[in-house]
Amino acid sequence: MPRNKYPEETVEKILDASLELFLKKGFEQTTVLDIVDNLGGLTRGAFYHHFKTKEEVLIAIFDRDDSESTDDSFQKSKDAYVKNGLERVRLFIRYELLANIENQHQNTMSNLALPLLSNPRFLVELIKKNQKEAYIFVPFIEEGIADGSIKPCNPKIVAELGMLLVNFWLIPSIFPCEREESLAKIALLKQIFDGIDVPIIDDEIEGILFRLFDSINM
Repeated sequence: MPRNKYPEETVEKILDASLELFLKKGFEQTTVLDIVDNLGGLTRGAFYHHFKTKEEVLIAIFDRDDSESTDDSFQKSKDAYVKNGLERVRLFIRYELLANIENQHQNTMSNLALPLLSNPRFLVELIKKNQKEAYIFVPFIEEGIADGSIKPCNPKIVAELGMLLVNFWLIPSIFPCEREESLAKIALLKQIFDGIDVPIIDDEIEGILFRLFDSINM
């Protein structure tokens, strides 16, 4: 069968077919051959032209979903009328957290990926993905510093710290904890940022983080 001559269409076919299989059969139970068999005539060579492993496919699925959500959150935050940069940072965080709560499909995918956290290659790719996302809201922090709503700091470091704590330290599948301990972590997270004079975690965001923890553990 002929290969799709449009690379981006081939990639989308691979991601869509893989996602359906991962959700239906589970990641570990899905093989590359299963994916190829569901590509509508595309060959195994077409798969390996774009991806070396199914782990790379899973990362690409996360990237696609997260990029769409993060771009939307960024644009809405950028266009919103707010009184200062600090409020814009908080607005962006709210949009991102609420998108994660509402996206039950993404939570399911996250659970599918749990066995891969011990895979160094997968973990490195996951960290790279989070690094890229962290830098997206650096301009908002810079805006807050410029207007005085955020005290002078290194915006890049603050963004990295927030991404590391929220996307790794707070996730119970990575650092197992019961609900009570997780709530204590969220309270400590707020104290950490208040303590460095970057109070980006307000009461509303703290409440959304509580809801996010509950949604992950449903």
